[in-house]
Amino acid sequence: MAKQRIKPGGIRGFYRETIAELRKVSWPTRPEAIHLTRVVLIVIVTVGLFLGMLDFLFTRLFGLILGA
Repeated sequence: MAKQRIKPGGIRGFYRETIAELRKVSWPTRPEAIHLTRVVLIVIVTVGLFLGMLDFLFTRLFGLILGA
């Protein structure tokens, strides 16, 4: 069996680097976050309604074709 080699830094190094990278992130302001959340919710509802409408139409169409 081959021994697994542990890289220098290990888990502590990983967390240290992760925190350092998170400090570099340009976080959105509260108003930006609220605006973007609204945009996402509007897109989700719109796409959901569109797909629901397509599902309904295709269900009716196949029902007519198959005579159900």
